[in-house]
Amino acid sequence: MTITVRKTRVQLSRTTRQWWLTGHIIVSVGLLGDSAGFLAVAIRSVTATDAGFSDASWQLLDMFAFVFGIPLSALALITGLVLGWSSRWGVLRYPWVITKLGLILSVMLVGTFVLPGSDALQQGGPGLETRLIAGAAWDVAALATATGLAVFKPGGIRPSVKADVGSHRGGGQAP
Repeated sequence: MTITVRKTRVQLSRTTRQWWLTGHIIVSVGLLGDSAGFLAVAIRSVTATDAGFSDASWQLLDMFAFVFGIPLSALALITGLVLGWSSRWGVLRYPWVITKLGLILSVMLVGTFVLPGSDALQQGGPGLETRLIAGAAWDVAALATATGLAVFKPGGIRPSVKADVGSHRGGGQAP
């Protein structure tokens, strides 16, 4: 594994980068699958008429969150940052990369502050079921959008980065 540092960019060997990219794809797709499964179970638990079934579903949602959601979110963020720092895309250079970063952070924040835990759901309360479904739906939509951004890579380089790159080359023109 060869790593060399140039300015603010870490250069990974081709094989090392491929391993990081493979890991990033695996954890990101896994997180999307976990979120879709979470949404399906949440919808089913909210519409259930059997209280025992709902309680068991809410405990299952806790397992989805703690066993899969939290570790996969953290790994998706870490692998994405490593790939950004080690590629021409950068982390804050292109709008689609910045948007993907914002989306994964929003998924983490929704999981922390919006989605209620099983204890809260069992005790009940106004708006908890709505928060559960809305938060889970947001996570699926955000992660699906991030996947699309990774494939299509819309938009060019940020204007402020373009000007900075051009000034370092002496011509004022972006590459």
